[in-house]
Formats: sequence, C-alpha cells, structure tokens
Amino acid sequence: MPARTQPAHTRPARTLPAHTRPARSAVVAASSLSCLLAVALSTGCSSSSTSSAESKEGPAKPALTKAQAQQVLASYTTAANRAGRRLSGDGLRTVEADPQLTMDDASLKLRRVIKRRPSALKFRETAFYIPRLSGYPHWFVVGAATGPAKQPLRHAMLFNQARPGAPWLLTANPYPASDSLSQIALDPDGYATPVKPNSSKQLAVAPGKLPEAHAALLTGGPSAAGASVLADGPQTSETYKALRKGEKTLAGRGVTLSSRFSAAPYSVYALRTKDRGAVVWYVLKQREAYSSSKHGALSVGGDLLGLVPAKATRSRMDTTVLVQYLATVPPTGRTAVTGIYRKAVTAHGA
Repeated sequence: MPARTQPAHTRPARTLPAHTRPARSAVVAASSLSCLLAVALSTGCSSSSTSSAESKEGPAKPALTKAQAQQVLASYTTAANRAGRRLSGDGLRTVEADPQLTMDDASLKLRRVIKRRPSALKFRETAFYIPRLSGYPHWFVVGAATGPAKQPLRHAMLFNQARPGAPWLLTANPYPASDSLSQIALDPDGYATPVKPNSSKQLAVAPGKLPEAHAALLTGGPSAAGASVLADGPQTSETYKALRKGEKTLAGRGVTLSSRFSAAPYSVYALRTKDRGAVVWYVLKQREAYSSSKHGALSVGGDLLGLVPAKATRSRMDTTVLVQYLATVPPTGRTAVTGIYRKAVTAHGA
C-alpha cells in the first residue's frame, strides 16, 4: 500500500485494509478534485432496532469467549490474505458480510485493474471487546493495528453472528485516527456493555440518531437540522467545506457535481465507554452525480477503477459510495467522529 506521508492528525485515513484497498481519489478527468477532497474525504440508516443484549430481558451472557474470538480473527486473516493473493472476492463471502463485503469486493476489482496485490495482513496489538448479549445477532469488536510500528494503521473490526450456528463475519472495519477503543469500559470479568441504538440514557445523543445527523451535515452543512450534535472535524465540517470547494473548482472546468448523503440500511452498534459515553459504529451512503456538456470531460480513475469501463468518455457519471464511521458519544456535549472507511461501490456512466 502507498506509504503515508502526512501526520496522523491531518493525513487522510486509508479507505482500504491492507489486503484489498488502494487509496480513493475522485473521478473527473483533468481536474484536481481528488487533491481538494483528500484531507476531508479519504482521511448507515442504520437501523434503530436493537442490536444488543438490551433487546431482551434475562441474564446476558458473553457473545463468545476470548479464545473463540481469537480464532475468529485468525480464520478471517487466513481467508482475507488468500483473497488478496488471488485478487478475488469470492473467498471473502465466507468471512465477511455487508457493508464490509461489498466495499472490499469493489476494492479487489480495483486491484485487478491496477495489477497490484496487497501486502499480507498481520494484526498486532489486538484487543477484544466482547459484549454480554441475550439475543441475536451476536457481535464483538477487535481493536488491532497493521503496518509500520511508527505509523500504524488502526482497525475497529466488528464481527457479527446472525443466528446460532451461523458463521462469524466481519461487517465493519473503520479506521480510528487514535486508539479510541481503549476507552471502552470492561466489567470485572473483562466483558463490554452494549448500548441500545435508540437509548439516550446518560448520552448526549442516542447512537441510532447519528447516521441521519451526519448525513444532514454532509449534505446541508453544519446548520442543517440535527447536525449540531456532531463536533467540527475532518469527517464532519471539514468534509462539507471540501465538497463545496470541489464543486466550485469543477464548475470552473465545465463539470457539475452534486453529492447527497443518507443513512445506509445497516444496524448501529455501540459499546459503553469508561466515562459512561459510547463508541458507535454506523454507515452512510453517498450518491455523487457528475455531468458536463463537454465531450470527454469525464473519465474513470482512482477509486472507480474496476467498477465501470475506464476508456470510454462520458458526459454523465453517477456513483454510489459507502462510508463506515466510528464515533464517540459523550455523556454531554458534541459527538466526535474518530474513524472512517470509505469506498465507491457502484458507478454508471452515459
């Protein structure tokens, strides 16, 4: 993978895990939109239904043991590395589910086009956050690092088991800018506490409300309804400003860009933190529409490679992007978005 050259607090978060993804750049020929958006953009509706033990009465038990969780991670690593060597997403279907599966499959398509196999995944500094649950789906989180020790790429991996006996599948893996998972609270036995998506008890905002609030901010700006629950930062206000600046730059080149965000249809997951706040996983969908009256003004590049033929010139391009987020909700105050994984998954041109 390309080496990172920016400090951790300013560089774009990588949008791909090491086994599948090169960094994303925007798609418009002869434009510098990818540079304009890099800092802010590269760095779901999430269902408000409960995804935790709190959905049912009765004693809650750990989703699995630490030893079992370690085996799940080991099996995932083996399968993911095999998929990376073969540049094929077929093997990922045994260890991943959406949205992670769709995003990683698109990344492997890109790698086939650029003919670049990924480095093997080697997780270190692993920490397991296993909630006590009394209903399905069962799920747990792994915090880990890959890459150089001086500039690690951190992972906030969420594995899900849909029903008894079903396989454990990676469903999300946003990349935190710091080790924010270390703030997750553990009980005396070492287990985490899940938080209902629709619960605002001891929280500044219910976790399930974050997708719509975030989508409103990125589409309409910090003054949009509900957006005030989110703190300013690279994945919120700065992203919105970068998008608007990119649109103006493209307009000067005869290209019109519109971008809208919405909550994606995936569950919200949350774990209680030591300060009684919560760490939250959720997903947004971004729809981008490019158009130009100039023949050949639009072409395929960057993150869209492998999703649509690259050589054809177009006057219109519509893309769908999935964006996974990790956020920290405090007991009081504004929510900080601390992690991201962004990947274009479809593209259509005319």
